[in-house]
Amino acid sequence: MATETSETIFALSSGAPPCGVAVIRISGPAAGSALERLTGRLPAPRRASLRDVRNPDIGWLDQALVLWFPGPNTATGEDCAEIHCHGGRAVIRAIERALEGSLGLRRATAGEFTRRAFLNGRMDLLEAEALGDMLSAETELQRAVLAKSLGGGASARVAEWRDAILMASAAVEQELDFSDEDEEGTAPPSVWRDTISRAAEEMQRWLATPSSDRLRDGLRVVLAGPPNSGKSSLFNAILDEAAAIVSPIAGTTRDAIERPVAIGGVPFVMVDTAGLRREGAEEIEAIGIERAQREVARADVVLWLGPEGAGPEGAIEVGSMIDLDGVQRKGDGALHVSAHTRAGLDELMAALVSSGRDRLPRPGQVAISQRQREILGQAHAALFDAATLSDTLLVGELLRQARHAMDAMLGNVATEDMLDTLFGRFCIGK
Repeated sequence: MATETSETIFALSSGAPPCGVAVIRISGPAAGSALERLTGRLPAPRRASLRDVRNPDIGWLDQALVLWFPGPNTATGEDCAEIHCHGGRAVIRAIERALEGSLGLRRATAGEFTRRAFLNGRMDLLEAEALGDMLSAETELQRAVLAKSLGGGASARVAEWRDAILMASAAVEQELDFSDEDEEGTAPPSVWRDTISRAAEEMQRWLATPSSDRLRDGLRVVLAGPPNSGKSSLFNAILDEAAAIVSPIAGTTRDAIERPVAIGGVPFVMVDTAGLRREGAEEIEAIGIERAQREVARADVVLWLGPEGAGPEGAIEVGSMIDLDGVQRKGDGALHVSAHTRAGLDELMAALVSSGRDRLPRPGQVAISQRQREILGQAHAALFDAATLSDTLLVGELLRQARHAMDAMLGNVATEDMLDTLFGRFCIGK
């Protein structure tokens, strides 16, 4: 899938300045000549060299380590170079102006380095999507789960499925070609049917795992209950910050407030909502109640702080404000906490982590996105039907559909709009 491009791009690839060292990446056919003009001569390939960096128009800019990576065996599949300069804003701007000005390079767009790597066959779409998720990973669980896909394990399995489908297609075509002749030498139907049945079973196991979208975005935990049931106080205690207004006045929380948080390495989005009540709400509060109901409907986990048994099905019963006199405790299955004294908070956190881990992929499992899940579901359905049908023509068409789905998983067939969406969420410089 190699791509031809005449443009050479550059971008700051390290953290935001000021910093100790800044890394400026260059990729494209003019990478070598640009580095040569800035530093005098190209260093030995893949060996760091200390050089003076000069703008051909204004002179000395900085002293930096520079590296030269001739293509195609590079991260992007093109000629690449790196300048490891001092991380002051002025130094970085001066080198970027030199690259963009007299040397005629252009600044890279978000994800453009990775997009070139994909287009030049240095990685497939599964690996690129895993890399995008890894860039935003904030917990050890996210990193550990994504490692399998980023390391190529998922891609290798999909490629094996594609090869198996291709061999089955060849056997079916052979049956069609020799259906009216002596069939000696053709593969017995049971052989290719067994092959695609095994592939379908493996695909089903992938489809049964939780989605990587939840792993990336975090599980939504909604605190729900009537007004003054302690939702906002508990929300603040979990986050350990005053994110929500706490007041004895009913209806203080008018809109859903959400904050991301990692607990025990599990990513969550905590959502505080307006108090749920049927009567007495003025217009603005009523809007907040409606939004709270929508949040409850889309929640992965609901912490119910209202009367026991009155919450949505599957909610975790929470008895709050247990430090106050006269508070009625819920049954033995409930969790009892005090946002003020923090009593019971550790037990609540542990319950959230346990519930969260059951809803997220585990390390060693392949986590697939919603896009990948839809494509894999189509392939699974096609293989399941192909393994049971007797009409060879229909079987051949179903195998073609399944093979096309495998190509879509790996990115052998991809639309520009889809690539724009994927790589657009990458950072500049990656």
